[in-house]
Amino acid sequence: MKNMYLQRLVDAKLELSLEAMGAVLIEGPKWCGKTSTAEHFAKSALYMQNPDDYNENMMKAKTKPSLLLEGETPRLLDEWQIAPVLWNAVRFAIDKRQERGQFILTGSVVPKRTEDMHSGTGRISRMKMRTMSLYESKESSGEISLDDIFMGKTEMYGKSKLTLEQVAFVLTRGGWPAAVSERNERLATKIVTDYYEAVVNEDISKVDDVDKSPDRVRSLIRSLSRNISTEASTTTILNDLRANDESLSQVTIDQYINALKTLFVIDDLPAWSPALRSKTAIRTTAKRHLSDPSIAAVSLGATPGRLFDDFNTFGLLFEALCIRDLRIYADYSDSDVYHYRDAKGVEVDAIVQKRDGRWGAVEIKMGAGDVEKAAEHLLKFKSNINIEKMSEPSFLMVLTATESAFQLSNGVWVVPLGCLKN
Repeated sequence: MKNMYLQRLVDAKLELSLEAMGAVLIEGPKWCGKTSTAEHFAKSALYMQNPDDYNENMMKAKTKPSLLLEGETPRLLDEWQIAPVLWNAVRFAIDKRQERGQFILTGSVVPKRTEDMHSGTGRISRMKMRTMSLYESKESSGEISLDDIFMGKTEMYGKSKLTLEQVAFVLTRGGWPAAVSERNERLATKIVTDYYEAVVNEDISKVDDVDKSPDRVRSLIRSLSRNISTEASTTTILNDLRANDESLSQVTIDQYINALKTLFVIDDLPAWSPALRSKTAIRTTAKRHLSDPSIAAVSLGATPGRLFDDFNTFGLLFEALCIRDLRIYADYSDSDVYHYRDAKGVEVDAIVQKRDGRWGAVEIKMGAGDVEKAAEHLLKFKSNINIEKMSEPSFLMVLTATESAFQLSNGVWVVPLGCLKN
């Protein structure tokens, strides 16, 4: 219901896109809130998954798809990829009407492109939606703005209200809209588990109409979860799985991984390629990430309590939580997030780069005891950047699970995740 709508950072981007283009496509994992956000802006809607109208809608799609586009605008076409012909129908309708803000399309699966499918360029704007950040779920105070830091503001302070126990909870609960208001650990975990089970038992086989073994899917997601926030190769993942299933082939694993990417379950972090003073080779392997750290937690059986018995896993999942939020905040301000690692093993957990070339480097550390060393590492990394070919970093930051946000005397920011916003 619209009066229960939780505001999202993508709202402003969707509103702007509707003013600029004929249609907007919102893509992202199931249950991340795409339909609710689209409904908040739409004045009429077509729900392709509605069983009451499914047969009739599919018949219209085959005979005269323009009938499905009739309605007050912006018109929501929810899960449009069920009838891929709607894509070209939307494109044609936009050309014919010559008006902006006509349609909002949502999809939780990347459809296969066909030869006759128009690119949508100039008619359909694309935007990706993720699960909710801690600022959107009102668990970050938002006292430290990523944009303000980019602009060079100083004298900013903040205090996170999140204890380490609460960090463990929000990490395992995830940013699913249905779960963010749930304070009962058991019920919150049930919501995430239901999503996980739907992917394993149904959704992954529907992607290409090829049955896939739920046991293999579970094993694959578990292996990806064990290797989250690392550069584990597909070969590493395959060898891990072959310990219990020797019949697995590279081709099979590739098919399963591609299916999980199609469902927006896998959301790997690409590598950054800056200009360096030295001739050190830069690694280009992406880091393993899922769309929400809670998927990894459920897969590994990592409850908040169990994370305190395994701080290594806790640290990797906390990094995944930070990357999720950084991506959400960065996307709001037309930025992208990468990771950096060179052949000498020098690495930085996150690079946030704006489209105009400005960038900042972020190290992720849970505890206060690692902050000073992380700050020194960032300063050393900065000294290796060739500023004649690219700009100096706009900021250096250590992102933590601690309490206070402030700027060190050397200029490095120390920011708890529970203080950060876009």
